Amino acid sequence: MSDFQRSLSVRLSRRGYQNAQSKDAEAGFFSPTRLHTDYTMKKIWKAGFLRLLLVGGIVWMLLILFALLFHVWSCQSSLSFFSAICNKEGRLYVMLDTIGFVPKPQHRCPIPVAYDPDKVLLPSGKTADTIVRNLTYITEDESSNSQFPLFGGNISWSQREESFQLKPEMKVHCGFMPGGGAEMSSLDKEYVKKCRFVVATGIFDAYDEPHQPSNISERSKNLFCFVMVVDEVSLDFLSKNTTVRKDVQGGKWVGIWRLVLLKTPPYDEPRRNGKVPKILTHRLFPEAQYSIWIDGKMELIVDPLLILERYLWRGKHTFTIAQHKHHRNIYEEADACKRRKRYARPLVDLHMKIYRYEGLEPWSIKKSTVSDVPEGAVIIREHTAMNNLFSCLWFNEVHLLTPRDQLSFGYVVYRLKGAFKVFMFQNCEYNSLFELHPHIREHSSKIEWVKSLKELKGKGESLRESRGGFGLWTPYPGDLDSVELPKVVRTSKAG
Repeated sequence: MSDFQRSLSVRLSRRGYQNAQSKDAEAGFFSPTRLHTDYTMKKIWKAGFLRLLLVGGIVWMLLILFALLFHVWSCQSSLSFFSAICNKEGRLYVMLDTIGFVPKPQHRCPIPVAYDPDKVLLPSGKTADTIVRNLTYITEDESSNSQFPLFGGNISWSQREESFQLKPEMKVHCGFMPGGGAEMSSLDKEYVKKCRFVVATGIFDAYDEPHQPSNISERSKNLFCFVMVVDEVSLDFLSKNTTVRKDVQGGKWVGIWRLVLLKTPPYDEPRRNGKVPKILTHRLFPEAQYSIWIDGKMELIVDPLLILERYLWRGKHTFTIAQHKHHRNIYEEADACKRRKRYARPLVDLHMKIYRYEGLEPWSIKKSTVSDVPEGAVIIREHTAMNNLFSCLWFNEVHLLTPRDQLSFGYVVYRLKGAFKVFMFQNCEYNSLFELHPHIREHSSKIEWVKSLKELKGKGESLRESRGGFGLWTPYPGDLDSVELPKVVRTSKAG
């Protein structure tokens, strides 16, 4: 019995100890001390995790900023290793692009326009002309080597150089030489003289079809002249394929657009003809104070009064144009023109050699302009004397050299040495102002396929333009053979 009693006593004592342990454990789990300790630890861990996330985010942003700054610097570097980072075809660029260090350009972005055209206040007066106060135009050349009058005149190299010397009173070539073509009927002349606010577009060589603007307020319909400039080929195309109506005076209309015919094309090359209304808008509309030019492929989707308020009046600008989507460097744009066969390759090179000889450096972040290459499909301007002079000089470059106006824009800005002020807005806003439509047919001329100057000699002389680009064949007063064009690092496959 004693052994049995002892065994039973041991079992009972063990069971009592285990029960006591379980009760103590339950009491400890729910005790205030245990709960307070766990809460404190969780709070510390949570705070530490948040700090870790914050520090990690800051480090990541600093890495992205450093990569972007390094990318911008490398684009301007003369070392081929670093400049390769700028090249989208290079492995370094692809690597940075893959990990998200290369920003993707937006196609469209919001534009901060006013919401109501009826509440936009018109300026009370014109912008004062402080540098060039009076601008007149040459209408007769002293001498000419041409067999017939040239629309842009027979501009000598010395006259061209003098036109960049700013004076209060200036007289320059600016197209519309008598007998040079692009004549308007007396009916159309009377109509355009009445225009103070203008939205202008153009179709040449039946290259586009008309696109009617949308979201236009009644106020803008009454305030603006909506004018479509056409040549005879395009007018014939429109008459056969769209509804052209006549008003009581005999003016022709397609929807909201008043058609204005330029008789006798001034140039052989349709692309060069299209630059007449685009650049010389102030000559076509001599009484206009403000104008918005849009290419024929564009459909305007924002009220023009809101455009003037946003891009001119709000920032006190007088000339506004969009930045090119892909290029800032004129020499890179020229390389793209050659690749895409926009004009004869050797003549584009000659064009660029003239600019390089005259001191035009490739664009860099050190320049005062955000870009040297515009997206020329839209031009918003006040017709001041300085802006009109700039337009004349820009057109003279197009008349003398290649018709690629994007190559000439930055050069004329450079020659005017800061006296001409231009606001260049980001390209994604440009895509929010318009809908882009494809051309209805492909345009091509034989000179665009020329690869060497030999092809333009002998029997190939017939490929030369007979009315434009004479500066490319006139002896230049400088040694262009010694000019080495800047090396182009292609930052885009497009453009």
